[in-house]
This record gives sequence, structure tokens and C-alpha cells, in this order.
Amino acid sequence: WNDRTNYFETLPATPENLAFALDVEADRMVNASISADDLKTEFSVVRNEFEMGENDPSAVLSERIWSTAYLWHNYGKSTIGSRADIEKVPAPALRAFYQKYYQPDNAVLVVSGKFDDAAALATIETTFGAIPRPTRTLPPTYTLEPVQDGERIVTLRRNGDIHLVSVAYHTVGGASPDFPVGQAAIDALVRKPSGTLYKKLVETKLAASVNGVHYMFRDPTLAELEVEVRDPKNVAKVEQILLAEVEGLGTGKLDDKAVERWRAQVLKDLELQFANSRQSAVRLSEFAALGDWRTAFAYRDRVGKVTAADVQRFAKAFFKSSNRTLGRFIPSKSTDRAPITETPDVVALVKGIDGGQVAEQGEAFAATLENIEARTARKDLKGGIKATLLPKKTRGGRVLMALQLHWGDDKSLKDKQTIAMVASEMLKRGTTKRSYQDLQDEENILRSRIRFLGGVAGWAVRIETVRDKLPGAIDLAAEMLKTPSFDARQLDLVKQELLARFEGQLQDPGQVAYQTLAQLSTQWPKGDPRYPMTTAEQIAAVKRVTVADLKAFHRDFVGANHGEISVVGDFEPAAITGQLEKQLGAWASKKPYVRLVDKPFGLAPITKSVEIKDKEMTQIAFGHDLAMKDSDADYPAWALAGHILGGDTSSRLWMRLREKDGLSYGVWAWTNADAFDSSGSFGGGAIVAPQNAAKAKAAILEEVNRLLTSRVTDDELRRAKDGWTKSIDTQLSNDGFVVTMLNEQAYRGRTSEYLRLLRAKIAALTATDIERVTKQYIQPAKLFMVDAGSKPVTAPAPKK
Repeated sequence: WNDRTNYFETLPATPENLAFALDVEADRMVNASISADDLKTEFSVVRNEFEMGENDPSAVLSERIWSTAYLWHNYGKSTIGSRADIEKVPAPALRAFYQKYYQPDNAVLVVSGKFDDAAALATIETTFGAIPRPTRTLPPTYTLEPVQDGERIVTLRRNGDIHLVSVAYHTVGGASPDFPVGQAAIDALVRKPSGTLYKKLVETKLAASVNGVHYMFRDPTLAELEVEVRDPKNVAKVEQILLAEVEGLGTGKLDDKAVERWRAQVLKDLELQFANSRQSAVRLSEFAALGDWRTAFAYRDRVGKVTAADVQRFAKAFFKSSNRTLGRFIPSKSTDRAPITETPDVVALVKGIDGGQVAEQGEAFAATLENIEARTARKDLKGGIKATLLPKKTRGGRVLMALQLHWGDDKSLKDKQTIAMVASEMLKRGTTKRSYQDLQDEENILRSRIRFLGGVAGWAVRIETVRDKLPGAIDLAAEMLKTPSFDARQLDLVKQELLARFEGQLQDPGQVAYQTLAQLSTQWPKGDPRYPMTTAEQIAAVKRVTVADLKAFHRDFVGANHGEISVVGDFEPAAITGQLEKQLGAWASKKPYVRLVDKPFGLAPITKSVEIKDKEMTQIAFGHDLAMKDSDADYPAWALAGHILGGDTSSRLWMRLREKDGLSYGVWAWTNADAFDSSGSFGGGAIVAPQNAAKAKAAILEEVNRLLTSRVTDDELRRAKDGWTKSIDTQLSNDGFVVTMLNEQAYRGRTSEYLRLLRAKIAALTATDIERVTKQYIQPAKLFMVDAGSKPVTAPAPKK
């Protein structure tokens, strides 16, 4: 191709020679072949080019900077690819690529020089015009690199002599009115001899050279500067000056002469380029790549209008640390690199491998409510614990246990929320007999997972293990529950972990939205164990917790005279209940237990927006409370109403906000009621882009109102019943769900019969039942509505 180009340049400028050149190139576009010999030759040439590039530290460092600055856009990927790409790409892939992209609808033809316009166009029509338009359509590019949200650093170590420090910043595309402004900014920094970086780095002999470029690409691109440093002792100082000068350009003083020098040179270069046939052709093709060849002249006109104020505005907007990717090349005569490895041969690896057999397959147990209830035994243990036992043969002898303990009342538990939570976090951090590490080691020996979940009015314990290890796991969990050490050093570590967790929630839209909703819609006083603490309040409370607080809480409250325990899996009931009575039977809480009563407040609704900066999402939360128990006659229809409105991906809210309007990433709604108190709720939420928040809230309200005014179709009713029933049936096959369900039933004084009857009632519901209940309990005028997240970005008004 190079030889052919050079040959064309030696031909006299005649119509015949132009026609010959065009005909050759048209034939090449249509009939280009890729033979094995061609591929071998090209591999050799490209490999040599690749190796030459790999030996240029400046080129390699720049490539690494681009791949780090661009996480999503393909500008971060080198066109030539990796060495493995060059050596392993198959010829059919090259042919497919060629046939897809080397087509007339994707080509720009530039003819420059002295020729007859009409004759040249006629020849182009008969040569290139004869190539049929391809039937395929090239997909448009659409990836926009997100805003960089912090400094990025690249370090390159390899053989060399000169240190390099490079820095790049995301800017604008080549067709932007601000593209030449960015060029002027770079020029003001690196121009010889007037550039500020040149004066401070090169003239002072801290650096050997300084260069910069604002790349002209179609999509938003990079402005990049590079400094060569001969003396390693100067590198840190050079880097400091480089960043200070570049990122201070927007707020410092800029001489108007600097812009005039740049403008004069650019206009001179353009004039000389367009006076040269070859250079003008190349220049026009480069601007055509921006989308239209006329951008060359739009660029020329913009160059004449750039001011020093424009340059400073541009620098202030783009040359900032959060938009920076810094690169360092550190010469090293002996670099210790990890080896390159090939993808393992999986076929060879698994040849002859036998998966083995599970020693115990378990029994064929149909997980239905009827079978679960028939197999379940219940027993009140000595000391007050209610035990629910579901023994069955399981795969691998797996067994699950759930223990729930209760203590205290609304007065004794005042201001104890955080202390109780921290105390539960400390249970695995050591006992009076074993250290934190000892407990971990013993848990592994017992092949068990032991978890503690702490609430102010009680703690939950979860054990997952196998049959033979269950007794040891129970003893270990009891040791952690009954004799925690509450070590001061471990408390400091736990507090740090909790503070990091809570501080991470301060700017979380979902956390903020639902905390705000709870604060607005309830009136429990501060300190009450039911009071919904804000994250800021939790942080402050964690900081105040002391070892003395933990020991006092454990001494006064923690005990096992009120609670429930469920065991599901492969175990011997009599032995396990005996062991539980031995460990927990005489261990009682000193504070009397009175269940914390819940109630609806029926407060006047409030709409609130909470701004959280730099979060490109908004969480919507809505709801209101109401008076209902889950034993009320209306509860089955109430439960199904929530499913119809927002219970799954066929619900009304989902179909409206996600499928139809495209406003939400996820949307949901619920309807619930308490087992003990006449306290229920209706609510939901949605995750949306900030600019869609207002529309999404309006759509939610429309769908809520439509549920009260429109008919529930037979298809909706059928899908909702089927979805609700299948969700229960699917969960019954999960022993983790079953052990929790049995514990909750024991707490509520129920059996699986409650859920079986609820299922039958839901199956018998009619559309009229749903419509009556929604009209009675859902009150749009009482809805609290909260959104938390970034404010919508307002596009700037067009310049007049």
C-alpha cells in the first residue's frame, strides 16, 4: 500500500492517471483478499511495529494512561491490540471485519490537486459509484465516558534511561466550540520559549522537555502533557510543578499574548496545509472523521475568536484533580515481572476426574405446608423456650437451628438500642474462655456457621452445621451468648467497623429515603426502643458505647426465659432438646419481658426531598400506616392488593414505570399487617434517574389512584394469586426459610395451619374483594412521599 501510494505520487497529474488511481483503489475496496501468505507477511510487519511501539516508553505510558482514563469508551483500547491479538487473530475474523467496515457507506474520498472537476466526478461515479451499497447497517456508537470521579495513577516500570511524568484530563470532542480553546490552553503551558511549564521546568533544567497535545477525536477526548526528566532526584519536584501549573491555569494570570501566539501559528499552519495538495487532503479527511469535512472551516473560524478568558474558563472546568490521570515511567534495568500464562486446557484438566458421591443423599421430602406440619413437633423446654422441631434426612446431614430471645419493656429498654446492637456484634469477639481467633478456629473445626443478629428487645442466633457437629455448635453458641468477654480492644475494632458501615450510609439514597419516611410518619419519642434512629444518631450513639455499657446490658437483660427455637434437618430431637435445656434452661433475664406494642399514628402526610450530591440516582419512598391485623377478615385481599400493585414484574407499577414509561430501574409496593397489634402499612418505592423523579412520583400516584377506581381484571387476579402462591411454595423448599417460619409461628402462637388457611382464602378471592379492600384502606391523600438523591442536572440555555 505504501509502495502504491508512492507510485501514484510520481505520476503526472493527468485525467488518465487520476482515473487509473481511482480504479485501482475501487478494485481494492471490492476485491481485497487475505491469503495465508499475506497474513504471514502482515503479521511480521505488524509485530515489528508493535515491538517498536513497546520499546518506546512514551508511547506505552500514553497508552496506559488512555486505558486508565477511559473505563468504558473504546478510546481506552489501543487500535493495534495486544501482542496476543496480533499473533492469534484468525484470517476469517480479518475478512469479516473488512467486509463489514470497508464499504462505500463508511468511506470518505478526498481528491486534492489540479484536475478537472467534472471529469474527476464522472470517474468517481463509474468506479466507486459502481460499488453497490451494502445491505448491512452499521450500528451507531453511543458510549459516553462517565465523569471521572477521582484521581487515577498509572506506573510503568521497564528498561530505559529517562523518567517520564505525564498527565491527562478528559475534555471535549473535536467538533466542540471549546476544542480550539483546549489547544490554546495546552500551548500556553508548553510553547517554547514562552510556555509557563517550559520556563519553570526546562529553562531551570529540572526537565529535558515538556510537550502537550489536545487530541482531535469525534467523541470527548483527552488533553495530555508529558515531561522528560533526566535526573531522578528532580522527578517529585517536576510532578509537583506540573500539576500546580496545569491545575492552576484556570485561576492564575494568563497573558493575552500567549493566545495571540497560538492563534497566529494555527492560522499560519492551516493556510500552508491547504496550499499543499497532499496535506489538504489529509487535513480534510481528518475533519471529515468528526462528522463533516466542513468542520475544518468551522474550526478555523473558532480559532480566530478564542480569548484568554475562554482559556481560563476551559482550564477551570477540565484541569482539575478529580479529572486527572497521572502517569509515571520509572526506568528500571532489572524489572521483576510476573509470567504470562495461557488459558488452562479445561478438557485436559477434567479428564478422568470423578465428581465422587455424596455420602448422604437425604430423603425425598415434599416441602408442602401439610407435610411440614405433619412432621413438626412442638415442646416447651425447661426455662421457658418454645421449641419447634422438624427432623428429616437431608443431603450431607445438614441441619439448621434458629433461636430467638426476648427481654425488657419500653421503659427498661429506653436508650438501649445501640448498646444492644453493639453487644450482639461483640459476641463472636471472644469469651471468658476463648479469644476471637480461638472461636473462629473452633467454628471451623465444628464445620459450622454461627451468626448473631442483635436487636434492642432480643437477639437471634442462627446455626448451620451437620448432624454430628450440632451438639458442639450448640455448646459453642451458648458459650458466646452467656460468657462474652467484651474486650476493650475488640470493642474499638467493632466500633470502627460499625462507624464505617453507618458513615457509608449517610449518602445512600435508599437508606436516607426510608429513614426519612419512618421519621416523618411515626411519633415514637427519642430513646424509645421503637424510635427510628437516623444514621447520624446511630453514629453518635456508637461512639458513646463503653465496655461498662455492654457488660451492664448483658447482666441485666440477656437470658433465655422468653424465646423460641426451631431446628430443621438431620438431628435427634430428644438429645438436642435435652442439650438445649441443659445450656439455656436455668439462664434467665433479670428484667421482666413485655412485648413492645406497635400502633398506627395516622399523621398528616408530608412530601419531602432530600438532596444528596454526586449520586446519579434518586430513591423514592412512599407510604402511610393504617389499622389492621393479619388475622382480620380483610387481610387476604389486602395482601393480594399489594401484589397486584407492585409485588412482581407483572404488577401495575412495574408495567407502568419500567416497561411503558421507562422511568425506573426498579419499582415495588407492599401491603402488610401485624399479628398482634392493629397496625398495618401501605407503601413502596422506586429507583429512578434524578431527571425522572418528578414524572415517576406522578406516575406512582396515578397508579395508586387507578387501583381504587379501575377494575381488577381476571388476568391480573389470576397472575397475582399464582405469583403469591408460587412464592410461598418455592420458599418452602428452602430450609432456611422454613426454620425462620417455624420460629415466627411459635412467637405468634400459631402453626402452619395459619398459612394453609391464608392460602385457601387468597385462592377464593374475587376481583370485587380486592376492589372493596383497596378503596377502604388505601388513602392517597394520606401518603407520605420522600425522594432522596441528586438534583436533576439542568442543561445550560443555548447561547444566543
